[in-house]
Amino acid sequence: MGGEKNGNSDTSGGKHAAVRKRHDLITRMVREQGFMAIGALADHFDVTPQTVRRDINILCDQGRLARHHGGAGPVVSTENVGYTDRQVLYHEEKKRIAKLVVEHIPPRSSLFINMGTTNEEVAKELCKRDHLRVITNNLNVAKILSANQNIDILVAGGIVRHRDCGIVGESAIDFLRQFKVDYGIIGISGIDLDGTLLDFDYREVSAARSIINNSRKVFLVTDRSKFGRNAMVRLGSFSEIDCLFTDSPPPEEIMEHLRRHEVEMYCPDGAE
Repeated sequence: MGGEKNGNSDTSGGKHAAVRKRHDLITRMVREQGFMAIGALADHFDVTPQTVRRDINILCDQGRLARHHGGAGPVVSTENVGYTDRQVLYHEEKKRIAKLVVEHIPPRSSLFINMGTTNEEVAKELCKRDHLRVITNNLNVAKILSANQNIDILVAGGIVRHRDCGIVGESAIDFLRQFKVDYGIIGISGIDLDGTLLDFDYREVSAARSIINNSRKVFLVTDRSKFGRNAMVRLGSFSEIDCLFTDSPPPEEIMEHLRRHEVEMYCPDGAE
C-alpha cells in the first residue's frame, strides 16, 4: 500500500497527502485495538519499520498517540496535551477553519466563545470585523479581540486556569447563563465514534453546556485529530450542534451521526 521501502522521503511532492492519510489510519487502528506493534503496522502499510517509527514519533508529538515499547497505544482519557503544544499542532488547519467560521458570522452578531486554541484563531479572524458583541470565559480570546475597539467584549469572572487562561467555576457559569446570544462557538477535546462530544475537565464542560443552552445556533470547531479521540468527560452529542467546522471530513461513523442529526459540515476548499 505505502510503497515506501525504496527509501523515498515521506514528505516529498505528492506523497504528503498519502503520508497524512497513513497517519490518520494508524491513529484509528491504534485507538480501535488499544495497541499496535511496529512490525504489524509496517506489514499492514507495506513500509519499513523505520517509517512506522517515524510515523509514531510524529503522532505522539502531536498528542494523537502514546509511545509504548515496540509500538504505540491510545492517549489516556484523563489528561490533555499541554497548551503550548496544542498551539502549534495543526496550526495552519486551525487558521483555515477560523476563516471559514467567520464567513458565517454576520455583522452585529452576539457570540459566546469558549476555551481552545482553535477558538483563539477564530478570535484573530473576528478582529477583522466590526460591531460584534462577544462573551467569553477565555482570557486569551479577550486579549486578542481587545485589539479592535469596535468589538464589545464581556469576560466571565471565576477561577483562571494558569495553563491556558481559561476561566472556570460556578461564578463563570452563572455569568454565562445571563445571556442569550446568536452564536455559540465551542471547541472540543475529542469526538467518540459513537458521536459523543468529550472533554477532559468537567468544569470546562459545565461552561460549554451553558454556552450550548443559551445560543440560538451552536458552531463546533475542531481539527481532524479530535475524531475518535478519548477524553473522559461527556459534553453532549451532535443533536445539540448546528454546524461542524473542521479541516477534513471525519470517519464514516461520525459522518453518519452528522447526517442523522442534520448537522451541517464545513471544510475549507480543497480539504481531503
